[in-house]
Amino acid sequence: MSEKTNQQWGGRFNEPTDAFVARFTASVEFDQRMYLQDIRGSIAHAKMLTKAGVLTEQERDDIIRGLGEIRIEIERGEFEWSVALEDVHMNIEAALTKKIGITGKKLHTGRSRNDQVATDIRLYLRDEIDLILSEITRLQQGLLGIANREADTIMPGFTHLQTAQPVTFGHHLMAWFEMLSRDYGRFEDCRERANIMPLGAAALAGTTYPIERDMTCELLEFSAPAENSLDAVSDRDFAIEFCAASSILLMHLTRMSEELVLWTSAQFDFINLPDRFCTGSSIMPQKKNPDVPELVRGKSGRVYGHLMSLLTLMKSQPLAYNKDNQEDKEPLFDAIDTVKGCLRAFADMVPALESKKESMREAALRGFSTATDLADYLVRKGVPFRDAHEIVGKSVAYGIEQSKDLGEMTLDELAQFSDVITADVFDVLTLEGSVAARNHIGGTAPDQVRAAVVRGEKKLAERQA
Repeated sequence: MSEKTNQQWGGRFNEPTDAFVARFTASVEFDQRMYLQDIRGSIAHAKMLTKAGVLTEQERDDIIRGLGEIRIEIERGEFEWSVALEDVHMNIEAALTKKIGITGKKLHTGRSRNDQVATDIRLYLRDEIDLILSEITRLQQGLLGIANREADTIMPGFTHLQTAQPVTFGHHLMAWFEMLSRDYGRFEDCRERANIMPLGAAALAGTTYPIERDMTCELLEFSAPAENSLDAVSDRDFAIEFCAASSILLMHLTRMSEELVLWTSAQFDFINLPDRFCTGSSIMPQKKNPDVPELVRGKSGRVYGHLMSLLTLMKSQPLAYNKDNQEDKEPLFDAIDTVKGCLRAFADMVPALESKKESMREAALRGFSTATDLADYLVRKGVPFRDAHEIVGKSVAYGIEQSKDLGEMTLDELAQFSDVITADVFDVLTLEGSVAARNHIGGTAPDQVRAAVVRGEKKLAERQA
């Protein structure tokens, strides 16, 4: 047989694999990143085969030693990956056989590449989800710190990107915290469903060898073995679910990014991003571009695309394993890399945000942001809400004509719209009075922001307990 044919499976073939086909069907260039998981799975499999009487203790020890040496070679960059051997699994098995002889060929007893790759991907994704969860937590820790610092900083709150009511900057940042808390929960759920072990399903029907799946499951720290061999080798729901959770996370990061881009503009001038997170222009020397949030905003499209790729990949696939599934890895791997990169950028950048308090306050003073407070004031004086709404609407129209905010009007000007308005109205027309009045759980009052920070800190502490 030609060297172009994989010697591990080429027994029934009468001619070598075409050189282009060998390259076209190989996955080793991208799946070699799973070498740690592949080695770990093989060590667990070897230990189980020994207990089942398929391998001797000496054979098991030789396999474990050989795999350990291969791991070191890979980590040192000394391992020679071969496209002819197709994938990470065959490359490592061939190297093991070269090291320890015929015993290396016994390692694959009772398993198939189908359940092997399904196991490796789940192990790999599980490890990567753990890293992603830690980065979400790090970003949330940064948000808690700046939210506590900015609990009293007043800014305009928006609906339709129009000034609505005054809020505090800390309250706004805690909204981001809540988004990320939901993301954390989605990735935890995804990890739970990914943590099911396919190994033992073999090609599709199980194996005739006396394997002990519970032992392998325990060694690999899976929560349970897969219940159905057909589903075990063909299921990629966990990869789709990961990309779905990643898409929602990136959607949240794009919302944050858009606000950061707006807030750093001269038109808003709400915050300052440190220079290390920005770049300049090749022609306009005054420019300071918020490239990090812009790029994160743009990278969402990659992850959304990977979700659609995996959904389309699995569409209409009959049971069980099909070669189509080789196409699951590149979208999944890129989604992982993109999510981790975006989270790292935000976790580094957010704690370094600097608020421009005066600019925020000045913006909150524009746009009649205390109009709802005036309506609530009238209702407390006995005016029906719909009538109060109309009264305030007329006072706002007057303010637009006179170029005056509600808080800038005199008592006589305000009283012309309702005889229940008295001097105490100015207590509710201040920005501080407006935010302080919303002193309930979930409200924007500074005391509530600080309480939310305390609850957030407790939530993060419980994760690490």
